[in-house]
Amino acid sequence: MAKTRVVVVDDSALVRSLLTEIINRQADMCCVGAASDPLAAREMIRTLDPDVITLDAEMPRMDGIDFLSRLMRLRPMPVVMVSTLTERGAEVTLKALELGAVDFVAKPRVGVADGLKQLADEITEKIRIASRATVRRIAPAGAAAAGSTPPIQATSTAAPEAARPGSAAASPLGRLSTEKIIFIGASTGGTEATRELLVELPADAPAVMITQHMPPGFTKSYAARLDGLCRIRVAEARDGERVLPGHAYIAPGGRHMSVERSGANYIARLTDGEPVNRHRPSVEVLFRSAARVLGPNALGVMLTGMGGDGARAMREMREAGAWNVVQDEASCVVFGMPREAIAAGAAHEVLPLPQIAHRLIERLRSAGGLLNRV
Repeated sequence: MAKTRVVVVDDSALVRSLLTEIINRQADMCCVGAASDPLAAREMIRTLDPDVITLDAEMPRMDGIDFLSRLMRLRPMPVVMVSTLTERGAEVTLKALELGAVDFVAKPRVGVADGLKQLADEITEKIRIASRATVRRIAPAGAAAAGSTPPIQATSTAAPEAARPGSAAASPLGRLSTEKIIFIGASTGGTEATRELLVELPADAPAVMITQHMPPGFTKSYAARLDGLCRIRVAEARDGERVLPGHAYIAPGGRHMSVERSGANYIARLTDGEPVNRHRPSVEVLFRSAARVLGPNALGVMLTGMGGDGARAMREMREAGAWNVVQDEASCVVFGMPREAIAAGAAHEVLPLPQIAHRLIERLRSAGGLLNRV
């Protein structure tokens, strides 16, 4: 079996050396080159034709984001970002994922050598996933993807306050869906897939609860980014807060999220339990609580991602009366989690990503749970 050929791009000689060593220890991959900046990397990519590159976000001579943008426009290929675990690093990483990077590794600010060694398994696993990912040019946030379903309402790159829940423009012309909740699970490629789905939802959509595999320190910036793009409000979930229509709640990195009933209300519950299916937060935890607490009032969505996290619990949702939709292979970056959900018999429908939000709206309208409009 041919080895996965990797080019490492990082301005730190120490990081280049460590990543090269970590990669070359794997039987199924090899580091064929290490560049100190994007200009040197450009020549290596041209001559070495790697399968995957790891890319530092902030480097001299050319910013890593500028380089990634040009790369994905001229020669799309799998990229794993290596980003510093800071607020600035999180924002840059989210921009890289928007531009088409497959995934990222959060390197520590201090103790880089020991930190990267501890992350060796994560780094090599993400390189393996990237080597098998479907790479495509990602439309910038707020821009309509070619061939996508027309939006339910006109979208913009910033959601005006007038379109927010509770404002005059969002005043209900029919009964708001206070009993329904949409549950979303996603992993590799899911940050942009979730964004594409959420921007299509109207301001009076049911509550949305999202488990996206992300480490601590990134979900707050991710939620803030989505909040500026969507008509619904988007925030990192807080333990014990009431789950409201017109709002989306993202599980904080490193914490499981579930839903509970408290009297007539639903609340978000955050816990620090052991990883489930190797993940914390885990889709399995969220979806299992949906099956137990909401039953037929839940709508499940499984988006792109590697592995099988959430597949069995999504089947439990279906058995409890929930309606489930799964992203199709052609529109996934990685088809692992959707494939496992389908194999488990969890899916009612399998759809291209651009059609999922519209189908959710149709489903809710037919159930009388959302405003009678598109």
